[in-house]
Amino acid sequence: MKIICIGRNYADHISELNNERPEDPVIFIKPDSAVLPKEQDFYIPEFSDDVHYEVEVLVKIKRVGKHIKKEFAATYYDEVGLGIDFTARDLQSKLKSKGLPWEKAKGFDGAAVIGEWLPKTSFKDLNDINFNLEKNGEVVQSGNTAQMLWKIDEIISYVSTFFMLKKGDVIFTGTPAGVGKVSPNDYLSGSIENKELFKVKIK
Repeated sequence: MKIICIGRNYADHISELNNERPEDPVIFIKPDSAVLPKEQDFYIPEFSDDVHYEVEVLVKIKRVGKHIKKEFAATYYDEVGLGIDFTARDLQSKLKSKGLPWEKAKGFDGAAVIGEWLPKTSFKDLNDINFNLEKNGEVVQSGNTAQMLWKIDEIISYVSTFFMLKKGDVIFTGTPAGVGKVSPNDYLSGSIENKELFKVKIK
């Protein structure tokens, strides 16, 4: 499986990082080794002093597809979830300033938290899903999929133009505002519509 991530998909997050609003979805990929094993703590890597959490709605691809039209994109997934795109912000900023790829800052071991999956049929409208992230019991990020610049089906269609999608691939759809630094002994938990889908201890 591969992890395909969409950057800059929420206007408020673009603003908080002083980024330019893109004309097309920003795509980057994490390797499968970035997935944090279930029930395992997240260890802050030695090469960063500024790792940020970014909570995101996830979609799991269920069959092979390429050049998928938007109107057919919904037939390529049955499950929706929640996760964290951990980002070594200091390293990312350094790489961006030199015009270099972000992979070292986004794809390191454990940088992708994938929570439990929910059937998409449990939602009345996939473009109106509330989700949030709590750090030490306080909500630090909250969003709704209605705020996405590109909706789930648009993302699938666009991504499939460049990458063949395969069964088991996971798409991270972008993060709302509120990203921030993690520190040892922090406790993160993420929920969709008040249903907790993951929890992570920071070491």
